[in-house]
Order: sequence, then C-alpha cells, then structure tokens
Amino acid sequence: MRIVTHISELRHLIRQTKAQSQTIGFVPTMGALHAGHLSLIQEAKDKSDRVIASIFVNPEQFGPGEDYDRYPRQAEKDAEMLRAAGTDILFLPAKEEIYPQPPRVKVLPGPVANVLCGKTRPGHFSGVGLVVAKLLNLVSPDFLFLGQKDLQQTVIIRQLIEDLNFPVELVVCPTIREADGLAMSSRNRYLTPEERQTALILNHTLQHLKTLAQPGATVQSLLEEGHQYFKNAPGLQTDYLEIVNGTTLETLEVILPEENPVIAIAGFVGKTRLIDNTFVF
Repeated sequence: MRIVTHISELRHLIRQTKAQSQTIGFVPTMGALHAGHLSLIQEAKDKSDRVIASIFVNPEQFGPGEDYDRYPRQAEKDAEMLRAAGTDILFLPAKEEIYPQPPRVKVLPGPVANVLCGKTRPGHFSGVGLVVAKLLNLVSPDFLFLGQKDLQQTVIIRQLIEDLNFPVELVVCPTIREADGLAMSSRNRYLTPEERQTALILNHTLQHLKTLAQPGATVQSLLEEGHQYFKNAPGLQTDYLEIVNGTTLETLEVILPEENPVIAIAGFVGKTRLIDNTFVF
C-alpha cells in the first residue's frame, strides 16, 4: 500500500491508474477505523481494480462545541488495518493540504440537509458536501463506497453526484454491527461500559418498531410507541426518532412499501452522539 500525503502525488497516481484503464473504488473515512470501514474496503476490492481510501478529519463538518479536537486519531494503526485489508493507496493529507486557506466556496445541499441530523447540526452537511466534492475531484473514482448507517449523508451525496454530474457510481453498503446489535461507529470508543449498555436501546428500538411497522400502520402510533420504549433507558437523551422516505427523507404518515420507509434515530448517551437506522422492508 502506498501512503500519499500531497495532492500532486495523488493526481500523478490517478493518471497512471487511468492510463492503464483500471477502475478505482474509493472509500473516504475520518479514520479511527473499525470493521465497518473494512467491509467497505472489501466491497471496493470486489468491484474495482484498485482501491483508494482516505483519512481526513474534516473541520468543515464540525460545528461549535462538537468533538473535532477530540475526535479519535490513530493514523499509524489505521494505515496497518488498511494495508492488511488490501488497500492500494491511502490518501492521508494534512488539514492545510485540503484547505490551504479558508474555503471561499460553499456546498449547499438544500432542504434534504435540514431534516434529521441537520436540525441540530446546522452547516454539518454543507461541510460534508464540500469535502466530498473535493475528494471526488481529486480521486476521480469509478465507484464510491459509503455505509448505510450514515443514511442522510448517503442521500445528500447521491444528490451531489447527480446534480454536479460526477461520473461515479455510489454504492451504499449495509451497516456493520457488533455482536449485540450496536452499530459500529468510531465514536463508540467514547462510551463507558455502562453507557455502551445504554446505547443498545437505539437498535432495540429500531427492531421493536420494525416488527410493528406493518403496511397501513400510522407513523404517529409507531413514534409514540418508540418514545414510550425509551423509558427503558434513562441514560439516553433523544435527538430524534423519525420515520421517513428512505430515498427523499420526506416525512411519512402511513407505512407503505412503495414509500421505502426507514426508521431513523439519534441520541446522546452521556456526551456521545450516536445515530442508527433500519429500513422497514
């Protein structure tokens, strides 16, 4: 695996790859890797000739008071994991390489960024859109691999790809979970043993509501049941529990298969914000 820190070197390698008519699969990350990230690498290997991963903790997607400074960073360990997984190139830029000056251009994702996580994280998805646009421009991948856990992010990036005509296919891969059902996340390492037990209520709630979400069921009744269910976990501070169209993120009133319904949840366990979701059908 080749580790690249400068854009000029990355572009040189991309030109070489394209000249050999090899396809590129790209997995962008913020590091602190776990099995979920490695599953994306495997998907990329299965579908592409060469696999490129990036590690960059993007300051533009963190708001005031969020965990940018304490976000876990373990570049050496991450590089070894990516090497063992069969990654060909790791793009590991410094902040100054991606943002040599404060960004003058913004990416405004539109109304789809104002729901779910966007309600309490204003500007977050603008920052995500900016860095993804930059990375797609630099890597020029044929395939982009993202995880379903970050549902809203996948919807926004799909919109970005379509509206800005990036010649890349987005591949959304299943959420990878711990044995007890907790969705894998780099932020799970913040949790104390007690908090980690509390965090299980997120997936438990999703699975409980999924069993009740039969065609024709009203969304309001399901959400009321979900909020009642939270009382089993007093250590959880709910950010949102919503049932939306999994393609457009529009709110729903009734469960119908043709609406591609997804149950989405976010909450704080201690100081750690976690998200999860599941499609009903």
